[in-house]
Amino acid sequence: MPVGPDYHPDAQFAALGDEFSDAVEAADFPKSILRFRNQRAASGVGLDGLTDAEWLAAFARFDPLPGQPGPRAMRYHGHQFRSYNPDLGDGRGFLAAQLREAGTQRLLDLGTKGSGTTPWSRSGDGRLTLKGGVREVLAAAMLEALGVPTSRAFSLVETGEALTRGDEPSPTRSAVLVRLQHSHVRFGTFQRLAHQNRPDLLRVLTGHVIETYHPAAGGPAAMLEAIVAATARMTARWMAAGFVHGVLNTDNMNVTGESFDYGPWRFLPRNDPNFTAAYFDQTGLYAFARQPEAAFWNLQQLAGALSLSEADEALIAALNTFSPIYARELTAAMIARLGLAPASAEADIGLVNAAFKALAAGGEALRWEPFFFDWFGGAASEARALGGPRSAIYGSEAFAAFRRQLEGREPDRPERLGAAVFARAEPEEMLIDEVEKIWAAIDEKDDWSVFEDKLARIEAANAAYGLADRSGI
Repeated sequence: MPVGPDYHPDAQFAALGDEFSDAVEAADFPKSILRFRNQRAASGVGLDGLTDAEWLAAFARFDPLPGQPGPRAMRYHGHQFRSYNPDLGDGRGFLAAQLREAGTQRLLDLGTKGSGTTPWSRSGDGRLTLKGGVREVLAAAMLEALGVPTSRAFSLVETGEALTRGDEPSPTRSAVLVRLQHSHVRFGTFQRLAHQNRPDLLRVLTGHVIETYHPAAGGPAAMLEAIVAATARMTARWMAAGFVHGVLNTDNMNVTGESFDYGPWRFLPRNDPNFTAAYFDQTGLYAFARQPEAAFWNLQQLAGALSLSEADEALIAALNTFSPIYARELTAAMIARLGLAPASAEADIGLVNAAFKALAAGGEALRWEPFFFDWFGGAASEARALGGPRSAIYGSEAFAAFRRQLEGREPDRPERLGAAVFARAEPEEMLIDEVEKIWAAIDEKDDWSVFEDKLARIEAANAAYGLADRSGI
């Protein structure tokens, strides 16, 4: 298979051996219809030159890419809604390849979803609905545009099977998704080894994660501190983006602090601390405002696993860094979302507090995303905000404190305000009603133009905002 000069295979995880993953085969799908390929992501790993036929061979049949050992289903356990489950593992996905990113030389994973059964499938069929694949492509694109460290949807192929699901109309169309991210090593990967009382394997995994992802860490506690920092950064950016992941189980959090595996996700329609994404989250465990708590609880479970080979005091000290890092990262994320240059810590905190109060004061009339869009650039956008569709809200006394906080603040990279995106009255959003309309066009008329147009608009917003940190996404 022809690959470009930027293709550099490096199958690190498979080299750890059969105690950590299992060799598997992909399902033999009746059809392979390419619905999405991420050319920008592919160019970073030397795969952008593949023809569509070659792409389907690699990401529908899963013929091994050059220098790759073939699919490996990763082993892990995890807490699901805080109940421990030792029967997890890659049940409908696998690690398809590992390769180095051009320029940064970061190790990146190509992982699948919906690629067939594995030893860890239990009673599942190992498949993914096409709707689920479409939703993941949309979520990842939007999160990247809003500056959240995220996996990137790499490929989506419709596979021609009729799937039965209990929570949506059936039969429904099927797909296989490939995502590109820094690591698929989960908190639950460590939990499995602790559960099995295998300190020897825990040391092997810890050494792998330190060497591969956190080389500055001198041991398990320092590695945990690095994971704490990455997780705090990711969670803060969720909050600034108004994003609700929905299923913050320990098998859905990884050692590099990337958001991934998008199931019942939602973006906030408006400021609502109790907003939940999953219909089955009846207690609000993973509600919007509880996401920092959920992330910290998961980090505690990771620390518990590491306690098999590290002193508790050092692990507790690492955990105790979460709150100050999260507070700092939330302030930075909010300032970035407002398109402002950082100022003093006191000034930034004052502005962020005023922004949250303004969002709350806006109530039902003010949606989350338009607030950041209207005030991107701060006072430099005041005329645009006060002349737009939400002018009555912004001119009220409730917004006076926020506007005062913007006085004297300079926009960061003010040239961004010249983007065509900011000539529009409304921002690019990703609310559930629009997601359902996109799916309806595909489901009812096989019309992919609405989906493609949406992705193009998100890409334009991504370029205009300039929030995506290429070194961390």
